[in-house]
Amino acid sequence: MTERENRADGHGPLHGIRVLDVSTILAGPLCCQLLGDYGADVVKIEHPVAGDSMRGHGEAKDGVPLWWKEISRNKRTVGLSLSDPDGADLFLRLAATADVVVENFRPGTLERWGVGPDRLHEVNPGLVIVRITGFGQTGPYAARPGFGTLAEAMSGFAHLTGEADGPPTLPAFGLADSICGIAASSAAVMALYARDARGGRGQVVDMSLLEPIMTAVGPGPIAYDQLGVVGQRHGNRSTNNAPRNTYRTRDGSWVAVSTSAQAIAERVLRLVGHPEVIDEPWFRSGRERAAHADLLDAYVGGWIAERTRDEVLREFSAAGAAVAPVYDARDLVEDEHVRATEMITTVQDDDLGPMRMHNVMWRMSDTPGAIRFTGRALGADTDELLGTELGCTPEFLAELRARKVVA
Repeated sequence: MTERENRADGHGPLHGIRVLDVSTILAGPLCCQLLGDYGADVVKIEHPVAGDSMRGHGEAKDGVPLWWKEISRNKRTVGLSLSDPDGADLFLRLAATADVVVENFRPGTLERWGVGPDRLHEVNPGLVIVRITGFGQTGPYAARPGFGTLAEAMSGFAHLTGEADGPPTLPAFGLADSICGIAASSAAVMALYARDARGGRGQVVDMSLLEPIMTAVGPGPIAYDQLGVVGQRHGNRSTNNAPRNTYRTRDGSWVAVSTSAQAIAERVLRLVGHPEVIDEPWFRSGRERAAHADLLDAYVGGWIAERTRDEVLREFSAAGAAVAPVYDARDLVEDEHVRATEMITTVQDDDLGPMRMHNVMWRMSDTPGAIRFTGRALGADTDELLGTELGCTPEFLAELRARKVVA
């Protein structure tokens, strides 16, 4: 156990907070993973037969789902059917012991099962209820199926991503869900702060997949409102600065260059042998440089194409210019900085032994959080939570198991 893990053991900033995770793919589970990483006691509630469909996403080793091991780390698991009256009653009893519930059913589903916010607040007035849906709890689209792909399309992300003469481009991973999950964890902690530090009470957080990625895409709506401007696709280029692109090296690798700062842009052009353009009037602002991207890309791309990746990185570093290699997962795992800072860490798994995964997301000096255990089997903690903690008898649990209400 590392020094950071020793300091985090039992002392994460959310130690003493209980979270019920009744969400699936992907935003809600990621939100709860983050809360668990920083000390919360997260109870994962899954369908007792099908389990969370996250178990079927991503690669598997020897039949063991790998993504599940990370997204459900630090979560105890209970198989429980909320649509069954007995299951709903047990859920309410668990909610009475909790601080946060995170769910992502369609609007009205919890209410139909008799466990909506009004009922939850009857049994626990201090409960924070984070409701994640595609489009929010209200409005014309509230009842629509909501998935990250749809949010990536409607947010403006796909419209702005891709080559100018190519189609709108979707990400190859759960971008909208991930941004939403991070935002939802922040919202949950804000609501807890309002309750505990400001004398407030439990409340409902209405979180859509669409709004966080809309914010991430940038100030398109205000530019349209004030100027009538609609952004367009520019490939890897930026309308705010140049040179900014990916460039291929002599040995077939790719690097990315950014010149968001004026001083960096000047260093890059000196490095590639074209200091004369620095004195051009248009070079003095990022937006004006972007208008001359063809010229600047030719200078930078031509210089990079004559050198290996290692040579490019070494010379950019010596010049104080901004460059990064384009990595895949193997590169990340082997990178010296990623290793030195433990961005990816090794944890012990009961099924597969030692495995590497993303570490906790940010560093805190006194309450740093930790990965206490990896994702567990469906229902691994049912007896402990429903039996030992809630007092259900073995006979009652056996009856519910026979009816597939619990697992």
